[in-house]
Amino acid sequence: MKRLFVIILLLAAGIGMLTAQTPIEQLPKQICSGEWKAGHVQGLAVDTKREYIYFSFTTMLVKMDMQGNVVGTVTGLLGHLGCIEFNDADGRIYGSLEYKDDSIGRGILKQEKSNKKFDTAFYVAIFDVDKITRQGMSAEKDGIMTTVYLPTVVEDFKAKVECGGKTLEHRFGCSGFDGITFGPKFGKSDGKYYLTIAYGIYGDANRSDNDHQVLLQYDASNWTKYEQPLSQDNMHQLGPKKPAGRYFVYTGNRNWGVQNMEYDKSRNFWFLATYETKKSDFAGFSLMTIDGNIAPKKQPLKGVDYCKSGNLLTLSGRGMTDANHHSIRGWHFDKSSTGIHALGDNYFYISHRKRNKPYQSCTATLYKFVGRESYPFDLIQ
Repeated sequence: MKRLFVIILLLAAGIGMLTAQTPIEQLPKQICSGEWKAGHVQGLAVDTKREYIYFSFTTMLVKMDMQGNVVGTVTGLLGHLGCIEFNDADGRIYGSLEYKDDSIGRGILKQEKSNKKFDTAFYVAIFDVDKITRQGMSAEKDGIMTTVYLPTVVEDFKAKVECGGKTLEHRFGCSGFDGITFGPKFGKSDGKYYLTIAYGIYGDANRSDNDHQVLLQYDASNWTKYEQPLSQDNMHQLGPKKPAGRYFVYTGNRNWGVQNMEYDKSRNFWFLATYETKKSDFAGFSLMTIDGNIAPKKQPLKGVDYCKSGNLLTLSGRGMTDANHHSIRGWHFDKSSTGIHALGDNYFYISHRKRNKPYQSCTATLYKFVGRESYPFDLIQ
């Protein structure tokens, strides 16, 4: 009995060592991805317990240690791998993966010198990162990646709607989805975490139904029943019929919608990182925060003729105020649109993108969120 007790103590100590998070003061202030012949960096994610960092470069995933040494890469994607997130619950990377016939989709196929044609498909890509051990591993053939199909996003992308007396393509201006993160139900700060995605939205200045960011929450805890290896020759359509919830936040249109999204439990804020807008009526902030402490409210959706109401989220009171739309506040801070990861205690790694044609690179740079009106972060030096 005594021997068993000692073994249990040793096991418990081992588990503690495995799950202990690296103190923020011991994290590097900068981590460079190195240069890659790929599309530009789309997102970054960090596993501070096992000390790895991941970069999404549009058609490839890069795994590095925290000293900037390459551990492995996943290649062979002909779709758009966007924002990525590390899931502490299962130790895997989740990312947005899009296949579509538009300027982005066609550009990727041209870049990859592929003649393939794809039906529109939107997936959550899930990477078993423990299996990423060398460079040039195949997303299709090496058993690293599974995918879950999101029919709700496909339906909104393909839908035709009547708004402003015109027939328009793409419900809510949906171009797919990009932002992805994990967090509690909106209006709560604890409980079950939901996989949360944010739509990409076309930057059309001539319609009124694309001025909301659209967020969907899914219970991904039982997604093993949907997960399938990806075959780009035989695209599957297995996934949840509906999300657990659909939400809207009024920001004004942003070209391509939410590029990166990150939940930060330090303040219970949801960070939305975007590009600029083509609509001159809006200030065009490229970083905004949703206050997760405020419950969604069922309200009419401005400019959306075909949808009477929706679950509206509330932006936090942080940042500058849009002179024409006082409920919209945020910052002109474009770096986070290509990667942002919350480390806790208001610290973040944020992407600094660089291009040295034909190479792309990223430096994950340490910041602290201070939320001042003029500028949201302090650079840690």
